[in-house]
Amino acid sequence: MSASEPSGTKDRPMIRIFDTTLRDGEQSPGASLNATQKLEIAKQLELLNVDIIEAGFPITSPDDFEAVRQIAGVIKNSTVAGLARCTEKDIVRAAEAVKGAAKPRIHAFCATSAIHRQYKLKRAEKEIIKLSVEGVKLAKGFVDDVEFSPEDASRTELPFLAEVVEAVIEAGATTVNIPDTVGYSTPDHFEDIIKYLFANVKSIGKAVISVHCHNDLGLAVANSLAAVRAGARQVECTINGIGERAGNASLEEVVMAIRTRADVFGCQTRINTKRLYPLSRLVSALTGLHVQRNKAIVGENAFAHEAGIHQHGVLAHRSTYEIMNPEDVGITASTLVLGKHSGRHALRERLMQLGFDLDDSRLDQVFAQFKSLADRKKEVFDEDLEAIVRQILDEADDGRAWELVALQTTGGTGVVPTATVRLKNHQNDEILTDAATGDGPIDAAFTCILRMTAVDAVLKEYDLHALTGGRDAQGEVQLELVARGKSYRGRGRSTDVIEASALAFLNAVNRAVRGLGKALSPPAAAKD
Repeated sequence: MSASEPSGTKDRPMIRIFDTTLRDGEQSPGASLNATQKLEIAKQLELLNVDIIEAGFPITSPDDFEAVRQIAGVIKNSTVAGLARCTEKDIVRAAEAVKGAAKPRIHAFCATSAIHRQYKLKRAEKEIIKLSVEGVKLAKGFVDDVEFSPEDASRTELPFLAEVVEAVIEAGATTVNIPDTVGYSTPDHFEDIIKYLFANVKSIGKAVISVHCHNDLGLAVANSLAAVRAGARQVECTINGIGERAGNASLEEVVMAIRTRADVFGCQTRINTKRLYPLSRLVSALTGLHVQRNKAIVGENAFAHEAGIHQHGVLAHRSTYEIMNPEDVGITASTLVLGKHSGRHALRERLMQLGFDLDDSRLDQVFAQFKSLADRKKEVFDEDLEAIVRQILDEADDGRAWELVALQTTGGTGVVPTATVRLKNHQNDEILTDAATGDGPIDAAFTCILRMTAVDAVLKEYDLHALTGGRDAQGEVQLELVARGKSYRGRGRSTDVIEASALAFLNAVNRAVRGLGKALSPPAAAKD
């Protein structure tokens, strides 16, 4: 229970929070986390008091296996789960990944709906039950804590779903998760599914019933909460609601709904709610996925009031227009942080408050850039600090195949927009210079960078926004490139928006170079 939890909660049932940000959340289009970034988020999830961390899908790649293994070796207070299909190779691989965990779990799944049985698995009902039971029994041979999910449960015939749930519980599943895999359910429908299972599965008291809802109709949180009212005692969710397609149930929304409307749900969680906002910012920073301004709980406008009548009411008494205290979710009253005379210790403390636990080497990098920015800006805000950290983490993640050394552009009415770019090739330490024209100086810079790096890519998405207010605000650019059918996101920030654009573009190009394994052959550009 968090320090900010309301009184009178002692006897309320506990809802387990199962976080799948590092597995389902990372499957968001355009989001990709390496093992180091996953470990950083996992440490913060443990501080958040998440009950279960689904660290990844170990069979999918060596990187995913390594991330799960590393997280399992570090996390002590939260259960660490690895996902697996009901196949021997998947389950054995998951078991290898989580075996070092203080509290290991294998999460096995098998599709059960008629649509999946007919078109994906091409198996009959009896075969599905056999696969599911064998998978649970195999997993049980490695760990005591086994979770099973009947994929696409919300579109599975209820009698068959109950039969599957009964079978896997008898086989040893300690948690049975009921997924709304494609976001098809409505709250009443999903609540009825959970009630049906409690009424028709004889052994249901031997396992915890969980739910995993997707947001295709915008109902993931509502469906999850409806299931809680029907008796579910575990909710699977992600930070910021990220995930496949339209995403998953948002962890912060589920937790704060349970906390704020305890009169309705009559239960509680162990979540330290004051860490919600910093972790939201961290996940956004590392995945490159924006949090929309009007996002509940952690959005920029969640506790903002512009209308005069609202402002007057809040000033008179906060509860007139705020049902939650922003400090309870980790939002401080002021975002002004530090000045040019601040030292490393103060910087480290503020970064920790923002959810960044950096080693000395990265702290030195942040400190150097912070000092440089403080000399150019009158005030340095939290958003500026987060942008500095994001850029340093991005540079570490993109492999730094190419580095921007210098940029000069010309533009305006009646002139041909031109960009001259100087890049360093880190494979051979050569400095290259080239120039190009384009439809504006930013387009010219992009054209030049593509030609110099010999990367064949198309700009799919471009977003520019100011990090803070004021004429000296930094601009942050987030963009997405598509190369050989794969998407690569990039980010850059500067008080010069053209430079920010070039840095973001090069960040994405570096990720494409690494992702495609492209050789850094000398491009057609002048060598200095």
